[in-house]
Amino acid sequence: MKALVYTAPEALEYRDAADPVPAEGEHLIRIESVGICGSDMHAYLGHDDRRPAPLILGHEGAGTIMGGPMDGRRVTINPLVTCMQCPACLAGKENLCPHRQIISMAPRQGAFAQYVAMPARNLVEVPDHVTMDQAALAEPIAVSWHAVRLGLEAIGTPKHALVIGGGAIGVAAALCLAAQGAARITIAEPNDIRRAYLNLNHGIEVRHPDRLDAASYDMIIDAVGFDATRAQCSALASPGGVILHVGLGGGTAGLDIRRITLQEISFIGTYTYTMQDFRDTCTALFDGRLGQLDWVEARALSDGNAAFADIRKGAIAAPKIILKPEFT
Repeated sequence: MKALVYTAPEALEYRDAADPVPAEGEHLIRIESVGICGSDMHAYLGHDDRRPAPLILGHEGAGTIMGGPMDGRRVTINPLVTCMQCPACLAGKENLCPHRQIISMAPRQGAFAQYVAMPARNLVEVPDHVTMDQAALAEPIAVSWHAVRLGLEAIGTPKHALVIGGGAIGVAAALCLAAQGAARITIAEPNDIRRAYLNLNHGIEVRHPDRLDAASYDMIIDAVGFDATRAQCSALASPGGVILHVGLGGGTAGLDIRRITLQEISFIGTYTYTMQDFRDTCTALFDGRLGQLDWVEARALSDGNAAFADIRKGAIAAPKIILKPEFT
């Protein structure tokens, strides 16, 4: 098969790779759409030891099952493979499984390829009215759905929610907030190109980070995760509010622990999603509660190297680039 292989920092090669061989209980999937994630960018820049070269990246995939009793079924992929036997899995918190693996992270190859093999339990069938590009958004949106759910469990429906970052996770977080009942939502996005592009309706406002109101947001989702954005969260959270930290941009500083303590601001780290979160996300996606999902730009998988370079330069308006394998 053809695959886009990460070979060294800022180097990707479109080349031949071994076809995946499904294990017992797995299906072979012909990938039709696969998104570029921020974690793929971290690996591309050489910042992720969990993704050593050479490796096929990509975990936001959707496609068609090839062979077996489900041949021809259109599916979207939950890329998180867990043991299903540990206390976390048995409690429905599969994202905390100590044995968890994810495709695109060693030792599992990813979905920037024509084919990938996945366990049957990780597949959700996609209805005919949903495109493969839309179905590939289920994974990043599930990350945000999980974060919003944790925030709602912590403080209830927010009066004014802030999302830091207008990339795919940030946009998805705003849409998930709207789908789960939040009425006033602001996205903070510094990139002029991206900010001008975003027109999400659902009452979602997009602002430059310099135009935010201090101590005014009772729920903040940091979809970036740098020292500077954590500092923003500390300053912008209202007393009794909650900060949901999703982004893994880098750094270890930024939190104003004194203010967080004195104002009883909750800080919750949030990672991926549970299987139920993924299914709930798919249901919301399929029934239209998450909007048109048209904030993507599609490119050929063979053009992946250029796509990564364009993202690196900040030249992409759309929050998500979808790569599409070519078949002859």
